[in-house]
Amino acid sequence: MKATRVAYGETLASLAASDLDIVVLDADLSQSTMTAMFKKTCASRFVNTGIAEQNMMAVAGGLAASGLTVFASTFAVFATGRAYDQIRQNIAHNRANVKIVASHSGLTVGEDGASHQALEDIALMRALPNMSVICPADAVETASVIEAIARDDKPYYVRLGRPPVPIIFGDDYVYTPGKSNVLREGTDVAVFATGHMVFRALRAHEMLKQEGISSEIVNVHTIKPLDEEAVVASARKCGAVVTVEEHSIIGGLGSAICETLCEKQPTRVVRLGVRDVFGESGTPDGLLEAHGLSAAHIAAQCKKVVSEKRQ
Repeated sequence: MKATRVAYGETLASLAASDLDIVVLDADLSQSTMTAMFKKTCASRFVNTGIAEQNMMAVAGGLAASGLTVFASTFAVFATGRAYDQIRQNIAHNRANVKIVASHSGLTVGEDGASHQALEDIALMRALPNMSVICPADAVETASVIEAIARDDKPYYVRLGRPPVPIIFGDDYVYTPGKSNVLREGTDVAVFATGHMVFRALRAHEMLKQEGISSEIVNVHTIKPLDEEAVVASARKCGAVVTVEEHSIIGGLGSAICETLCEKQPTRVVRLGVRDVFGESGTPDGLLEAHGLSAAHIAAQCKKVVSEKRQ
């Protein structure tokens, strides 16, 4: 068990010595986003902008224009909501070399409640031209993602979580930009999951297997650009699709999958996520249960869509 935000901090710190062009900005939350690890290693290239997220993104764009690789971090709700205009004008429009790596996304922020639970951040970021959107499934994938985007000069939004999650991938895993991973082969239903929902989808796979249902589990780490070839291939093979995300069903992974399939492979799709409401205070697992995002709920929806397909 390891939080994706911890892997982010560790990877940044390890990159500090090898890449002297990396600068890290944080909005007074470095102990939580884990950028404090970079600061401890290389304080001269770390800037705490204070609780001024709009200014942080504007500064990030300016530093990138001077030739630096900039990582800017805060909680997802502040990074995408409070600073949207600066991200749009200073970073996305200019194709600035800025990596917005936001932690504490989704319902699993837990007890901090609705004000801190970003449930629309993927929708906001994927709508921006030039912006790539990544949501890693575990700590290993997070480390590989950060290493990869540090070598690229385009803007990225990387969505990380608060609580620790199980390690899914081995140490030899290498993130391939824009290419989804089929983690379990199946023929009855294709489950497209992202971020913290991936390991729960894998648990649902085991539940379904016990009932004779063959589910294909796909880790969609890159939501934009979406691996449309993989989406179409799995949908065509299975004939039914379930999407799972810790985000609003409006504008996120489910929307991206539906947009692709309605044009290229019309398929029955069930979207699991937050259904057009704000979050609330509670334990991470309790909130996921309440919003129908537990492994048992995923399995139940898969059974339902398979049953409908067979009728």
